[in-house]
Amino acid sequence: MFFIHSNVLLHLSKNNMKNTLLLLSFSLCLFSCKNKNQEVNKPDVVANNVDTTIDPTNDFFDFANGGWIKTNPIPEEQSSWGIGNLVIEENMKRLREISEKAASVNDKKGSNNQMIGDFWKMGMDSAKIEKDGLAPLQPMLAKINNIKDINELLTVVATLKKIGSSTMFSDYVGQDAKSSDVMAYQLNQGGLGLPEREYYFKNDSTTNTIRNEYVSYITKILMMSGSDSTKAFNAAKNILQLETKLASASRKIEDLRDPYKNYNKMAITDLKKISNNINWSNYLPEIGVKTNDSVIVGQPEFFVTLNNLLRTTAIEDWKNYLKYNFINDLSGYLPDRFGKAAFEFNKLFSGAKVRRPRWKRVIQTEEGALGELLGQLYVKEFFNETAKKRYTVMVDDIKSALKDRIGKLSWMNDSTKQKAYLKLATIKSKVGYPDKWKDFSAMDIGTESFAKNMMNANLWWHQYQYSKLGKPVDRDEWDMTPQTYNAYYNPSNNEIVLPAGIFTIPGYRDEEVDDAVVYGYGGASTIGHEITHGFDDEGRQFDEKGNLVSWWTKSDEELFNKKAAVMVNQFNQFEPVKGYHINGKATLGENIADLGGILLGIEAFKKTNQYKEGKSIAGYTPMQRYFLGYALGWLGHTREEQLKNRLMTDVHSPAKYRVNGPFVNVDEFYSTFKIKPGTSMFVTDSSRVRIW
Repeated sequence: MFFIHSNVLLHLSKNNMKNTLLLLSFSLCLFSCKNKNQEVNKPDVVANNVDTTIDPTNDFFDFANGGWIKTNPIPEEQSSWGIGNLVIEENMKRLREISEKAASVNDKKGSNNQMIGDFWKMGMDSAKIEKDGLAPLQPMLAKINNIKDINELLTVVATLKKIGSSTMFSDYVGQDAKSSDVMAYQLNQGGLGLPEREYYFKNDSTTNTIRNEYVSYITKILMMSGSDSTKAFNAAKNILQLETKLASASRKIEDLRDPYKNYNKMAITDLKKISNNINWSNYLPEIGVKTNDSVIVGQPEFFVTLNNLLRTTAIEDWKNYLKYNFINDLSGYLPDRFGKAAFEFNKLFSGAKVRRPRWKRVIQTEEGALGELLGQLYVKEFFNETAKKRYTVMVDDIKSALKDRIGKLSWMNDSTKQKAYLKLATIKSKVGYPDKWKDFSAMDIGTESFAKNMMNANLWWHQYQYSKLGKPVDRDEWDMTPQTYNAYYNPSNNEIVLPAGIFTIPGYRDEEVDDAVVYGYGGASTIGHEITHGFDDEGRQFDEKGNLVSWWTKSDEELFNKKAAVMVNQFNQFEPVKGYHINGKATLGENIADLGGILLGIEAFKKTNQYKEGKSIAGYTPMQRYFLGYALGWLGHTREEQLKNRLMTDVHSPAKYRVNGPFVNVDEFYSTFKIKPGTSMFVTDSSRVRIW
């Protein structure tokens, strides 16, 4: 909810892969550890956040959440502050307790306690990290310095990718979109140091400053690694120039959402037709591809450009590019001067004023490396079967609601409806935590250094992923940890994954929250949202088995696209920051899922006793509390720097517009809050989005 509801096709496969593990955020347990006799007179879970000076018919988000926002400024170490942060902060303390306890136990090599404990101790030993300097990186830096030609360059690139520095382009192992039972080797655009291609071309003052500061940051990293100032500055300018050329051949974020255009399967032997300067017969075995005869290329034109750049760019520039990326990617595990430099540069995107304390940074890193291992200990202590059952039942209720809505669609013909029913019926739901856990015992975690542990963890994950080639797809596997405050839909598995943490409301036990709020907070913004991803502009193109195949009639597909275009145009009008509009095409899938989730949550909630009884709580009717519960899921505010960055890089609309945006298309919202013409939240009936 707070961070992202991920469409896995985009966010687990195509998003900066070197950061994927670190982007999986933390969460809180579903139940307070306070005694049930404590805090009997808690404030109402939604009424306490309301700003009664705001008219809900003009700005529902500010009405629902403004009271909390006014009294909870963004802490200096944060780029945003809201309900997700509250969950994360509390949970980090619990993960710290788990880590400290593990560190105090002298357990055998490869055990959970040994790995968690040693990882924690090395991360917290700042004196050793300062003393070691760049020593843990020296063997790899020597390999970079010794590169003499393109073949050696690509061999080093492969080695870097395996230990956590994904440079030049993106490659990974994932399900074949058109044959979901097969794990395929995939190549995609990548290699950019700035968050997204538009940062290399947008010419407003903010982005121009970022590019200038990027050169300064690269210069600083290279100087701290031993280069003199003149050489470092010239190298930095050349790196920016090189990345700009890569960016020019990279597709825009909205263009990456077309699964057909980004699926170009070819024989591995044909790779030389688009990139003959890469010796693929050498590179592929080095990266871990040994028996495959085919590859899926997302953006062939990118590799044509890369191929030319390998021929025309000086080898010294490539070496500096690899060196900078390697040190930058591992800066968080090195002496503080590297981490501080990275933080100062990244402030341009986050707006955070101060670095988080070391223990929080170590927990985040540990979560990325050993998150599921922590999860095994976590669920034993903080999650029970009662909550799992409640949300499992809610999944069934919301699926039933979608089935009813499909049956009533006037724009879809019966043949498409029958296939939609089949896909809906076969959606698999995973709630709480995995039924089986990964075996991490072969991961080499010790007491040599923090950076070494992180490189070893990255190597383990790389080998784990590439070992899947040629094996059946494990459809029981989770791509998030149970403590994660997030959820996702995986189109290739036709599944929704709902970790334990996603349903958390900080400070309240699950049983303390009424159904109206739960159906809005968890049912609509999580369960209904993820189910609708199976039928959004991208997910709808996958069948019930997870294969990219057309199952729509041509007329139904045209009608869907026409209705989706209304939503694109609607969101294009929003301007959260002056000069920065929401990208309606890039955010379409998430916006459809938000609207669908709200509608499904309403239908499911109407079947509850609370709705039927109609009794008010804290002055709000059950349906009013439903909408307030949904808005609670997006409670918070964001610094302008971070907001600008998200508007350029994120396929999700900012939180405020994930509330106000879909609500104006919901008929029950109009009747519940008496929305009239002339108010800001009013959209004429003929202009409302009507899809699912």
